[in-house]
Amino acid sequence: MQHERKLPQLTGVMVASTIVALWIGSLAIVFALDVPALLPLEIVPIILARTFIQTGLFIVAHDAIHGSILPGYRRVNYWIGQFSLALYALLPYQKLAHHHWQHHLQPGRVGDPDFHDGVRDSFGAWYLKFMQEYLDFRQKVVLFFGMKVIFFTLFLGFHVPIANLFLFWVFPLVLSSVQLFLFGTYLPHRSQGRATPTSQHQNSHNAVSSNLPIVWSFLTCYHFGYHWEHHEYPSLPWYCLPSVRQHQPRFGKAEATPTTIARSGYLTNIIQSELQRAIVRG
Repeated sequence: MQHERKLPQLTGVMVASTIVALWIGSLAIVFALDVPALLPLEIVPIILARTFIQTGLFIVAHDAIHGSILPGYRRVNYWIGQFSLALYALLPYQKLAHHHWQHHLQPGRVGDPDFHDGVRDSFGAWYLKFMQEYLDFRQKVVLFFGMKVIFFTLFLGFHVPIANLFLFWVFPLVLSSVQLFLFGTYLPHRSQGRATPTSQHQNSHNAVSSNLPIVWSFLTCYHFGYHWEHHEYPSLPWYCLPSVRQHQPRFGKAEATPTTIARSGYLTNIIQSELQRAIVRG
């Protein structure tokens, strides 16, 4: 497949490392800020920037799941992905990998962990179901006590003000989860079941792509608005999705030709193989 040719081996590692470094460096900077001396118009951009970088950690883990950070080196992808998820919210990499491959196997329908329950498809109800899939009881306990330990270690041990912790760490984490859900799940897959048989929404991925320009696509969610392209070429990292979209003027419209049928079977085999790996290792 021409869009799945190998990228320079270290490109993904450099991109992932940059995002992780930005997260750590920006956190150190904002923790040292004198919040009472800041104006609200100064605080809001900082929160938004921290939210964007926070989301970037999850995107790094997502690319690791697809093996695109360092193609051909599964263990390197695993450790980078696990480290990114630990920084993001102490999330388990293997469980997320299993859920994500299940999403690719049954996108936008019941059976997809990221999809709604088949009945309640409002934004709020769907978001709560989405979060429950990733935060079971065990993970809620890990998150609650883990975040509490980190919070009080930073507050008591490093004297980081509570305002800084909430504004620039906790709040961006919550906003990031909403950002990922909105642009990576809700908008791309919400039309399933509402579209007509001739609509562009009717494709094997049950996904649509946004019409946002490249800059806005990047700022909203690292090009995950180009969602049909991601499902069609899952091994490509996020920063390559715009190049695919430029060559896919009929995105989201699947036609039953020998080529598309073969492509669908090819993707299904890859997804089932990766899902089986996740189950065995989990």
